[in-house]
Amino acid sequence: MSEPILELRGINKSFGPVHVLHDIDLVVNPGEVTALVGDNGAGKSTLVKCIAGIHPTDSGEVLFNGQPVQIRGPRDAADLGIEVVYQDLALADNLDIVQNMFLGRERTKAGLLDETDMEQAARKTLASLSVRTVKSVRTQVSSLSGGQRQTVAIAKAVLWNSKVVLLDEPTAALGVAQTRQVLDLVRRLAEQGLGVVLISHNMNDVFEVADRIACLYLGRMAAVVSSKEVTHGQVVELITAGRSGDLGIARPEAATI
Repeated sequence: MSEPILELRGINKSFGPVHVLHDIDLVVNPGEVTALVGDNGAGKSTLVKCIAGIHPTDSGEVLFNGQPVQIRGPRDAADLGIEVVYQDLALADNLDIVQNMFLGRERTKAGLLDETDMEQAARKTLASLSVRTVKSVRTQVSSLSGGQRQTVAIAKAVLWNSKVVLLDEPTAALGVAQTRQVLDLVRRLAEQGLGVVLISHNMNDVFEVADRIACLYLGRMAAVVSSKEVTHGQVVELITAGRSGDLGIARPEAATI
């Protein structure tokens, strides 16, 4: 196994008296999809926002490419190569695909927007991900389907030479065909050597694309397991009870938020 791209050690996070994350350990490897699963309130979103620099951690260590790093804000995360695709996608409906992909990071030439360069880069990125559902990079986002929007949001994330991509419920509210397109895209990200973290409630999606499954229970990491070595039922038990057979937290009834 190659060196992890991203490693979390003993991450804790509280909001006032509420202890949301308890000593979280997580490893993200290049070329792998790690699914992050857990019930509502388990701490998935908080953990992702800590990685993205939106929430500062209270204690613990973050390593990137084996080196300790400080992520004090979203800019620090982006500079390292960590990109997040949130569930709301954060796309501007009134702009086209190119304008969305470069929003806030526009390329200029002689003081003017370099539209040609940005358009070529957008086409190249979509082609590298084998995206064939988008006919023109100048299509306005408001006219795209849900699956196409998700594709644009993911392409936007990988445009910046990212090394780790975190996807928050990428197949939520998508139809069967669109879900298939997005799952294929998730696997292609891993095949290109990126470390992918997939947050999902859909166990079928998780088992289809994930190499490893990290199961959160009441803010604690119950277990990180290979998707090939566990069943759907075992994962459900881990995220609802914190334990399944020999796997999980020793005494889940003692775990509190």
